[in-house]
Amino acid sequence: MENNIYDVALIFEGGGMRAAFSTGIANTLLENNIYFDYASGISAGASVLLNYLSKDVERGKKSFIDIVDDPNFGGWSSFVKGKGFFNGEYIYEQIAHPGQPLPFKYDEFKNNPARFRIGTYDVLSNASKYFTNEDVNCIEDIMKIARASSSLPILMPPTIYKTGVYYDGGLCGGIALDIAIKDGYKKFFIVRTQEKSYRKNPVKHKSAIKRFFKNTPMVAETMFKRPYIYNETCNLVERLEKAGLAMVVYPEKMDITNREKDKIKLIQTYNQGCKIGQRDVEKWKNFLYSAK
Repeated sequence: MENNIYDVALIFEGGGMRAAFSTGIANTLLENNIYFDYASGISAGASVLLNYLSKDVERGKKSFIDIVDDPNFGGWSSFVKGKGFFNGEYIYEQIAHPGQPLPFKYDEFKNNPARFRIGTYDVLSNASKYFTNEDVNCIEDIMKIARASSSLPILMPPTIYKTGVYYDGGLCGGIALDIAIKDGYKKFFIVRTQEKSYRKNPVKHKSAIKRFFKNTPMVAETMFKRPYIYNETCNLVERLEKAGLAMVVYPEKMDITNREKDKIKLIQTYNQGCKIGQRDVEKWKNFLYSAK
């Protein structure tokens, strides 16, 4: 399995079901044979990353559209039962195996030589942790890692993996740009799930959050810091874009939340990504191939 983009880092922002937009962009890349040799993602962005690296257009669409028809997917009834608003065990660990509703092409993924980075928040070390190719030896590993990256605090239980306890990597920002810079990349292709002007507001209900995390107060403190880290990253993304070092793909309008379950709205969000991709793919190619 050969890749053809070596000097640009592909980055998928998190955003829950808003990543239906990212899937439209990722599938456009695949349909145009644009294969990055390095990709990083956080939360739902990690799921888009896995479908992209396994070059599975259909699974990408199903992961953020058809999945809402599955009664085991999630919702408030799932939350009340303690499984999480998104039933992480089901949608990552169970559904991905052969014969299940959303089988993951593990062999294709594992044979892809691209380096990947999947961001999580490590509760025990109170810091971000990026999992890499070296951490994956079987499908169970990669699905557990993807679940860890997407375990939204409060809405979902933490993910226990080996000796670690993990929450959604978005707690440490939400855009996996820091690791790509650390890995030496100078140019970036960044797929956002929010409009360009979006910035996070300070966290509300701090007292309630502190009570919820009374046994792990560092999680609450990390949640409170998140908007500032995220907004600073957005500012950096715009500076890189202005300097010609980043091609950033934004939704023109993002009308859904990270918890969206309306299939029609998800299809519209996916189609928006496809439409932007079809319109701008030649511009993307000019940026990517000039970076060689």
